[in-house]
Amino acid sequence: MGYLENIGHYIQLGFTHVIPLGFDHILFILTLFFINSELKSVIIQCSVFTIAHSLSLGLAASSLILPNSNYIEPLIAISILYTAIENIVRNSVNPFRLIIIFVFGLIHGMGFASALQEIGIPKKLFFSCLFSFNIGVELGQIMVVFFAYYLVSKWFAAKSWYKERVVYPISSLIGCVALYWLIERILL
Repeated sequence: MGYLENIGHYIQLGFTHVIPLGFDHILFILTLFFINSELKSVIIQCSVFTIAHSLSLGLAASSLILPNSNYIEPLIAISILYTAIENIVRNSVNPFRLIIIFVFGLIHGMGFASALQEIGIPKKLFFSCLFSFNIGVELGQIMVVFFAYYLVSKWFAAKSWYKERVVYPISSLIGCVALYWLIERILL
């Protein structure tokens, strides 16, 4: 496989790791979206998340850190559960939310690393493939955000009932799924 084909392949792998394979990642991005559906706020949160998961993914993929999926997978579920609950109990973005998102991004990046280690990265193209995989992940995240924005918040976010009829039920459902995953991942 040539250089450009390899780049395209890893972008596609990163994208498909989010859509359709990354259901937990999609739910986390949606929890970031629904606390404040303004695109600027969501993009800032997603950018912090991306920086963090790129950092830990790079460290784990290069074997500088060796994450244990027995701990990482439950922590990913906790991150989703936490942000879903925060969407329900808070009326605005927590000032410390970016720090929390950064920490959760580090955890999610270690989860991505296990998938990337299964796929493998050619040593000669390590950085370009890693960067391409991250671009694919970011494109998947952007797709999720724009889908949620144009499907829901563009039309309804300004309505007085938006939080009660949209944010609370969606965040509750996401929280229930995350709680189920947490229990399942701890017991397995």
